[in-house]
Amino acid sequence: MFANDFLSLRDFTPTQIHHLLELAADIKARPAEFSTALKGKTLAMIFEKPSLRTRVTFDVGIQQLGGFSLYLSPAEINLGKRESIHDVAKNLERMVQGIMIRTFAHQIVEEMAKEASVPIINGLTDYSHPCQAMADFLTIKEVKGRLDGLKLAFVGDGNNVAHSLMFAGALLGAHVSIVTPPGYEPKRDATAWATAQAANTGGSCVITNDPVEGVRGADVIYADVWASMGQEAEADARKTLFMPYQVNEAMFAHAAADASFMHCLPAHRGEEVTAGVIDSPRSVVFQEAENRLHAQKAIMLELMC
Repeated sequence: MFANDFLSLRDFTPTQIHHLLELAADIKARPAEFSTALKGKTLAMIFEKPSLRTRVTFDVGIQQLGGFSLYLSPAEINLGKRESIHDVAKNLERMVQGIMIRTFAHQIVEEMAKEASVPIINGLTDYSHPCQAMADFLTIKEVKGRLDGLKLAFVGDGNNVAHSLMFAGALLGAHVSIVTPPGYEPKRDATAWATAQAANTGGSCVITNDPVEGVRGADVIYADVWASMGQEAEADARKTLFMPYQVNEAMFAHAAADASFMHCLPAHRGEEVTAGVIDSPRSVVFQEAENRLHAQKAIMLELMC
């Protein structure tokens, strides 16, 4: 039995996550065979935050499955202000077959799921980014050939991406290391859940402030911007604090010899990562970005078919 919504990876079992990854790989390999799977179905896309990859991959993805998309900007909805979440949900459930939301508070997607009878997909909240993590682990499986026992080191702010990588890694038996300055660790509840879940799958979740120890032996080093949307006022202070955590060639010397570099993008060369790393052969960031399309097609197919 699959969940009705895709809000957080914490809502799924290891078997379900493996199934989604296998489906995504199948869709990527044989796209024509899924070209009418969602024929006549419409996905409403609510954007409270701007996006390149989320917008394009959901828009193109639903169309490649035979369906349609409808873009709704903040000016058109302004959730909870111009119109209540309840009323938006009750309107849209009569008109579309699925709703994707990219917003701020995680409670918004949870409330939308509670109110709407159609599937809700979390395109990003301040707490989690589950679609990104699915694309990330699809990429890792392609590049490394395995997930269980693999070490992924996320270097930077313990943010929404870090949370979802922890959740996915814990479900898939990977060893996830979050390497961050003091005071910027992931939420305690996220760490507690990932640690408990990893104990059941043979994985692990480690939080450290030591960049060398954090990336030692890593198969994948992953970076994200130091100041996310809504944190612009902190950008200058964060640059100083996070510079010792820049992913550069010296840091990679402590990782596995064949370590790969990943980034959810957009990237700021010279800040969280050097050009020499992100533009090197070890970087798989654009393969990773493409896999947003295939992972999300699998999610939409599972929920909306």
